[in-house]
Amino acid sequence: MDTYHVVLYVHLMALFVGIGAGAALLLCLFNLRAARTLADAVPWGAAAGKIEKLFPIAVIGLFGTGAYMTSHLWTWGTGWIDVSIVGLAVLALQGPLVGGRGGKLLEQALHANGPGDLGEAALRRARHPMLFGTEFSNLFLVFAIVWNMTEKPGTGSAIASVVIAYALGWALAMPLTRPAAATESAAVPEVG
Repeated sequence: MDTYHVVLYVHLMALFVGIGAGAALLLCLFNLRAARTLADAVPWGAAAGKIEKLFPIAVIGLFGTGAYMTSHLWTWGTGWIDVSIVGLAVLALQGPLVGGRGGKLLEQALHANGPGDLGEAALRRARHPMLFGTEFSNLFLVFAIVWNMTEKPGTGSAIASVVIAYALGWALAMPLTRPAAATESAAVPEVG
């Protein structure tokens, strides 16, 4: 085994940490969206706060190992690599600045709500685009970067895959930000 393969292994482990944390955070967001009481919401919010600490580890691991592989196998002017670096920078910034801020606003709304049923402000924050849009677009952006790493396309195709994936992530998230239908929360009458 040579150094390159060890670095590639660490690169993949950093990717798995990031995708695993993203999947776990998505589970938290879906459960926060479904929560109807503070007691239902708090464990998922607390878990999300702990999970977010894994993302900087993944980003640093991906960049560090990617930089090594670029320096030893590729060049810094390779289009798909440059696009991937920009995508990683978007992840590193959008996560804490948009998603993290949305999480803090949700936490404040939950504190302001107090025990019992969640009020409209907390429910609205639990399905806010800052949470779902960021999470979905980040995951889809990662999928596009992995696609670029696998296929090694030209610069134009690499940009297109990242832009399409990012937009698709936001588009798929938007229906989740709408209020739950009144029929979901109403009891279904017994048919007899």
